[in-house]
Amino acid sequence: MMLSMMILGLRQPGNGIDVYLSPLIEDLTKLWDEGVFVFDGFRNETFHLRAMFFCTINDFPSYGTLSSYSVKGHRACPICEEDTSYIQLKHGRKKIYTRH
Repeated sequence: MMLSMMILGLRQPGNGIDVYLSPLIEDLTKLWDEGVFVFDGFRNETFHLRAMFFCTINDFPSYGTLSSYSVKGHRACPICEEDTSYIQLKHGRKKIYTRH
């Protein structure tokens, strides 16, 4: 199992996420296309291992960064898109997303 972690903040990858994840993508591509031979100590033999990317676990801002989807503004919900239900606060620029 491989774990890659992204933490948002002042030094977040932002638009450079492709550079940040490039080594991980290269390794996963090799593991999927070619695979590697590894040794199984329990069976005392080598086998051909292939691997794939299965899922991500992240908060909403990280989801936006990872998928290049805007999670702000009128269409903040990636499922509802143009039907995103929101209310803009009267005395501010913040939006409240309803029905989520």
